[in-house]
Amino acid sequence: MTTSIWSRPAKGSRGPAPSHSRDEIVAAAIAMADADGIGAVSMRAVAGALGTGAGSLYRYLSSRDDLLDLMADHATGELRPYPEIAPDWLGTMLEIARGQLGLYRRHRWLVDVLPRTTALGPQSLAWFDHCLAVLRPVPATTAAKFEAIAMMIGVVSLFARSEAAGPPAGFGGIDMTAYPNLLEAVSTPPAPAAPQRDLFEATVRSVLTGLLVDAG
Repeated sequence: MTTSIWSRPAKGSRGPAPSHSRDEIVAAAIAMADADGIGAVSMRAVAGALGTGAGSLYRYLSSRDDLLDLMADHATGELRPYPEIAPDWLGTMLEIARGQLGLYRRHRWLVDVLPRTTALGPQSLAWFDHCLAVLRPVPATTAAKFEAIAMMIGVVSLFARSEAAGPPAGFGGIDMTAYPNLLEAVSTPPAPAAPQRDLFEATVRSVLTGLLVDAG
């Protein structure tokens, strides 16, 4: 069974003394991912950015997966300090969700890396622990709370991906008569302007109340 990167020594015991720390390696990898996307991050590329050979990184890490795990957990640490626990647990969870969306905006690659992580690190565990502390007053089962947190993460990821993708493609060049319901929907004049709705807030609130309040 493979052990997580956090259960292994920060520096290998074989070979010459390492000249870099895990934190330096992770910082270089995050800077590279922020600039060029996660596809640009390889052991060789990160080693080059640090002015060393790729083989030297294996004194700290066993694989690129280890590096991705460390990157995701390090970025999650930016969510500190967490919103204070308050009687309005729903408002606090919304604040947590907004913080996570801001994190994904700063590190676009994170939405692709987090689902692929092989283990949760200390920063991710601390974030989950805080969410459970916020939800402690809610009379729902532990399973329901875990489900609600997971669904909130999914909603945040969906909004982050949508923002990164930009506006949807139009229907230019397509014969829409074959799709009468869709044609009617896109041809209907817009309704009079209404107060702008915060779709992100509405979605997060609906998901959390639906799973933790209405379900009970």
